[in-house]
Amino acid sequence: MSDWYTSFANSGVGSSLVQQLGLPRPAVLRRYEPGQPVLPGPAVVGSAGEGRLRETLTAVLRDAGVVVLPPSADGPERPAAVVLDATGVTGPAQLAAARDLLAPAVRRLRPTGRVLVLADPPADARSPAQAAARQALEGLVRSLAKELRAGSTANLVYVPEGAEASVASPVLFFLSGRSAYVDGQVLTVSPADVPGAGDDEGDDERPLAGKVAVVTGAARGIGAAIARVVARDGAHVVAVDVPAAGEALAAVANEVGGTAFQLDITAPDAAQRLVTHLRERHGGVDVVVHNAGITRDKLLVNMDAARWDAVMAVNLQAQLDLTQALLDADGVLRPGARVVAVSSQSGIAGNRGQTNYAASKAGVIGMVRAWAPAFAERGATINAVAPGFIVTEMTARMPFGTREVGARINSLQQGGLPVDVAETIAWLAQPGTAGVNGQVVRVCGQSMLGA
Repeated sequence: MSDWYTSFANSGVGSSLVQQLGLPRPAVLRRYEPGQPVLPGPAVVGSAGEGRLRETLTAVLRDAGVVVLPPSADGPERPAAVVLDATGVTGPAQLAAARDLLAPAVRRLRPTGRVLVLADPPADARSPAQAAARQALEGLVRSLAKELRAGSTANLVYVPEGAEASVASPVLFFLSGRSAYVDGQVLTVSPADVPGAGDDEGDDERPLAGKVAVVTGAARGIGAAIARVVARDGAHVVAVDVPAAGEALAAVANEVGGTAFQLDITAPDAAQRLVTHLRERHGGVDVVVHNAGITRDKLLVNMDAARWDAVMAVNLQAQLDLTQALLDADGVLRPGARVVAVSSQSGIAGNRGQTNYAASKAGVIGMVRAWAPAFAERGATINAVAPGFIVTEMTARMPFGTREVGARINSLQQGGLPVDVAETIAWLAQPGTAGVNGQVVRVCGQSMLGA
């Protein structure tokens, strides 16, 4: 599946036509391909005030093969990214330094460029003025993301003191093609025991090598894309879906060299059956992706109990039950495990006719945040991904007008692809994301709806 308008607007005939008609021309996004560099050009790295992360950022980028330029660089080569260490911002007056660094560098930014700001969390501020300045950066980044063009993105990472070791993985994700449809987002990292270069963490191309990953709802759409990307990154995939989808499920499992496991996740014995399968067939599990979900849309006044209960059972209760069973089963959820739950933009912003669906997806976010401390105690993480408008077979069946509006009302002016969701999930599954826990990452192109 692809966004037909984006493809048309960037074709020979389409490009001329949309220009003549004054129509928007969404950019072809820079998406990840194995073997490609993190960035297609240099990165400008600077700080506002006495930042504490600039040396760390420079080292991370250079280790990844990125040429680092100072803010004063004014050569012929345009930067592919601008990285600002704003941990030195102590009050509103220092925000001008952020503007002074960003404005000229962003003006020279390449198409599909990246802007990344790192700052201290407002909650850790020592004064109201300091908290105000740190929170102000969020407004700056979200607004800048709406100003950028040509497929470029801007994001913000909050880094508390002591969490410097957790910075590398988020920085490389937000700068790379993996984050093509992640825009205007805010992530907070935490101190964690992050694997080092000499530890057992696969390699850059196969960071999940030797891992076992469960993906529910894997027979089609986003679930199949997740299975493909996680397998590409080295994991053995246990593809799970209902028996009625058995043929499609087997095809996906065979394609990725994984294992198909037919299971109705709402069945009373589903959790125990999954635990038993993982223990006996694979010796445990490293990655669990709760992707399975359904819709049964109706206005609330017309919503019957069957529609409500079915959505809650699949989208929320099954995630709770399966996760609890894995936590309770001795040795099945391996050390350093990663659980990623699929929420939705609807769970954040709401959506007409989807009170059941939005409630279930908001519940997923609450589940992730509540469980994060317990997972941290085990050296594991649990996070959520909230897709926006993603081009799938399901959205292709929507009325044309509704579909096109849904695909365009974001900063990137296009619908995302299943692979965009899959890349974010595969990143959260990596060992290097040990410092990302209890977070919600929206994969929505910075939708104009919701926060």
